[in-house]
Order: sequence, then structure tokens, then C-alpha cells
Amino acid sequence: MAYRAQRQLEEAVTHSNGPIRLALVDDHRMLLGALTEWIRGAADDIDMVAAVTTWPELLTHPEFPVDVVLLDLDLKDNIPVSLKISTLKTTGVKTVLMSTYSEPALVREALAAGALGYLVKSEEAGMIVEAIRAAYNGESYISAELDLALNAGSDGDSPRLSAQERRVMALYGAGEPVKAVAYQLGISEETAKSYLKRIREKYRLAGHDVGTKVALRKRAIRDGILLQTD
Repeated sequence: MAYRAQRQLEEAVTHSNGPIRLALVDDHRMLLGALTEWIRGAADDIDMVAAVTTWPELLTHPEFPVDVVLLDLDLKDNIPVSLKISTLKTTGVKTVLMSTYSEPALVREALAAGALGYLVKSEEAGMIVEAIRAAYNGESYISAELDLALNAGSDGDSPRLSAQERRVMALYGAGEPVKAVAYQLGISEETAKSYLKRIREKYRLAGHDVGTKVALRKRAIRDGILLQTD
């Protein structure tokens, strides 16, 4: 009851100060449109004032700075998320991140950089509104599922790879060139390169450098992804 009363008080304060001015950044236009409409219909204390597909569009938008930015972690623009978060912090903007990834190391890095919320896109849509309100009030927000993952995981562990990432790592670590990896898995060369980049990033966040092919091979053997044959 005390928690509910506290939340009601916070929401009342939010309403009294006017609606939360929200900006949404996601490079998937269909998701951007769907989220925009959903948020507008789900909460009358949140005013969606900007919905853009790129980081530069956000910074140059006439409504910027806003109160809270709901930011896709995977914009593929090669700008470090830590730089984006620090830029928003200097302008007084709170950040809630969205991602398809739920690796504990990635979540820890985002929160350490200053993000107040972290949402996995497979989670309930209702959590979005909760996370936005929490960030507006200066509170951290992650789901119970992510919280369990953070407490269960530990820095330095091997990252969790998808089945396809493990296949790519095994083939590439075995000495196959990227083109051959792509051919064997029935994917494009660019997609294979994207998998390798993601694998290396996951290991980097877990505290392991696999930047070279030799280092990646050694790690694949150590983690049981590739059998040592020599």
C-alpha cells in the first residue's frame, strides 16, 4: 500500500508539472510508428513530441531538449552509446534504452554510462510507460527478468551467444574466410560480418578481447564452440 501511495503521489506530481515531453529514436520505421501510436494512447501524462530514426535528427529536432528520450541501443551508426547518454545528460535529458539484447554486461555498461532505464524489446509494452515515468522522476528502471539476470551473472563470464552466432564463430575460428562462412550458412557476406562484429562486442563487454582471428579461435575452443584439432 505504501508503494502504491508513493507511485500515485509521483504520478500526481508529474501531472501537476505538465506532461512528460518524450522523444523516441528507433531506426525501424514500422516499430517507430507503432510505438508512437501506442504510447500516445496508453498514457495521457506523456507527450510524444518527437519520433525520429537517427541520432542527428534527435539533436537537431526543434523540440529538443526533451524530458526523456526512449533510445534504441542498436542504431548501427557507430556512435558509442556512452557518448549519446553523456550528451543527453549534459542537456538535462533522461535516457531509457531499448534493445533486443539482454546480456548482463551490456545492461551494466548502459546503466553505468547513465541510462536510467533498460528495456528488452521482447518484454511487455506496458513496461515502457513505467520506465518513462521512472526516468522522469530520476529513478532507475529495469524489468524483474533483467534484474535476475544481472544478479545471476558475473563480470568476466563468457557472453551468451545465439545459435547462429555460435555457428559463425565456429566456422570463422576454424579458419574459414568470411565469404565461405556466409556461403555455408546461407547468409550474405555483410550479414556474416555483422555477426562477427556482434560476437566481438559481446566478448568485449564480458572482458575478453577477441579482436583478432587467432584470439577468437582460442576463445571458441575455450568456450567449447570449436573443438581443438591440432
